[in-house]
Amino acid sequence: MNLTTEHHGDVAVVRVQEARMLYPILPDFASTVSGLVQQGQRKVLIDLTPVTYLDSASIGCLVDLYRQVTGAGGTLKLSGLQKRVETMLTMTNTQKIIEVHPDAASALASFGG
Repeated sequence: MNLTTEHHGDVAVVRVQEARMLYPILPDFASTVSGLVQQGQRKVLIDLTPVTYLDSASIGCLVDLYRQVTGAGGTLKLSGLQKRVETMLTMTNTQKIIEVHPDAASALASFGG
């Protein structure tokens, strides 16, 4: 999976660089975020700006990662949702579980200090 990880203060930003987030590429994505949590990262932002489609396995993966991060005492947020992705998250009520921001800048600001 094509993704990048960068740090802005104490927030790790994982940027997905794929148009379609589907099951075959999820293990790399999940292991990247899980690895950050295992290394002690407690504030994680997943930027999905280029993603125009995700499947049910991807939604399940996001919810699982949310549980991992919050279970470790952290916070996971999403940013940059395209309309179709936002619709999928709304239909599955995922946006009621995981905080969503229109862009990375507003999400980073929401983490505070």
